[in-house]
Amino acid sequence: MPVPLAPYPTPPAPFTAQPNGAQSQLVCSGCRNLLLYPVGATSVCCAVCNAVTPVPPPGTEMAQLVCGGCHTLLMYIRGATSVQCSCCHTVNLALEANQVAQVNCGNCRMLLMYQYGARSVKCAVCNFVTSVGASPSTIEQKFNN
Repeated sequence: MPVPLAPYPTPPAPFTAQPNGAQSQLVCSGCRNLLLYPVGATSVCCAVCNAVTPVPPPGTEMAQLVCGGCHTLLMYIRGATSVQCSCCHTVNLALEANQVAQVNCGNCRMLLMYQYGARSVKCAVCNFVTSVGASPSTIEQKFNN
């Protein structure tokens, strides 16, 4: 007995651009490139790696940070306390702009960000620990790991 063939799927309706050309952006789940997409899309196909990345629900506020391990741009839902990098698996603290401060590393002068209230911050580049808000004699100490 022959198996009936399924009907051809109906072609998707052509995309109609928003009158104001509104676009949003997100990071590709495959190659980590920044993708632009029209408001209202439910997913975005990357032109570079063909990965399909789901779009967060409307009204979801997104934020960005750079991974401390591999320097990849990460996007996350605003309000999250930490974000794990999908490339190097580093867990990054996700702090609001008003919760962080900056200081230059006492050894290599790299600009470091740290959470307010921290007593010291370790440089990810040279492993130097810079004390925050201490007297000049105790500002820096070598941290060997």
